Amino acid sequence: MIYLDGNILKVLIKEILISKSVNAESANYVAEGLIQTSLRGIDSHGVNLFPHYCRAVDAGRINKRPKISIEQRALSVAIVDADHAFGHHSGSVAIQHAIKMAKDSGIGAVGVKNSSHFGAAAYFAFQANKENCIGMAFTNGDALVKIYNSKEIFFGTNPICFTAPLKDEEPFCIDMATSQVSWNKVQNYKRQNIKLEEGWAYDADGKGTFDADKAESLVSIGKYKGYGLGMMIDILCAVLVEGAISKDLLSMHKAPIWKKRRVSHFFIVIDISKFIDVDVFKNNLQEMVDRIRKYEKSDTEDVMVAGDPEKKSYKKRSTEGIPVDEDKFNEFIAISKDMENAII
Repeated sequence: MIYLDGNILKVLIKEILISKSVNAESANYVAEGLIQTSLRGIDSHGVNLFPHYCRAVDAGRINKRPKISIEQRALSVAIVDADHAFGHHSGSVAIQHAIKMAKDSGIGAVGVKNSSHFGAAAYFAFQANKENCIGMAFTNGDALVKIYNSKEIFFGTNPICFTAPLKDEEPFCIDMATSQVSWNKVQNYKRQNIKLEEGWAYDADGKGTFDADKAESLVSIGKYKGYGLGMMIDILCAVLVEGAISKDLLSMHKAPIWKKRRVSHFFIVIDISKFIDVDVFKNNLQEMVDRIRKYEKSDTEDVMVAGDPEKKSYKKRSTEGIPVDEDKFNEFIAISKDMENAII
């Protein structure tokens, strides 16, 4: 593994995108989102995706200078047409508008259509926490998860994210796919020749596989429960805002790179102060988190709450750097040569 400084890499990502005529706002959101995600240890949705994003920009899948529009439907409801922008850009526009509505009326809900891959959902929900709000972020994706009791796929990995601010540390965060694992993580395992864990994926015959190279579809979490949650996400992201459902989305990696994908997102923001004093909320939540962590271990692993591993990773990688395998590093080198910039 090669370790790259997050601050330097952020600047490089932004400069490369701007050199490709991507507007500065989009470039900033993408660079910030990818670096934050990699620092948190979510390698499947961090800087490893940057070469793919560059190819998508070059081919015309992602608009370099999108005309993102917001249609206000009610006091607390809006719909964003992303004009095929980077998902990091359109998602940030949407969550910030949801925050504004929540500050006015207590809650804000924004649907986004005609977007693209937005990376990790937590990147958006964290923006709400900075304004003393609870954040929720959802997105659909191309069909990868098997229908329960069927051999066919229909829903994407359709993640759920919920974040809330704490008193003494970074926000509580649960950000999870409704499949056992994300497809990009399977691709990372494939590239690194790592064996998949049991119950992650199916092969072309619908049988469980440990071989990432043979994986064709994914297993939903909790069997029919994850299947139901995946459908819930598609209802919010697509059906409710007249976006494209998972089954009708183009594949992120297999479809022609020049074709638009029409991904949909959904965001909900709740202003804590409209329910309870913000400091009281943060104290109460901190007490809950601390109380859970103090329980006796069942084995050698620490007792944790959702988001703890990512907080540890962020602290470590902020000092040691972001790990990138040699193949991916060489891709970064090839991309940055046009900029005449050094990565390290």
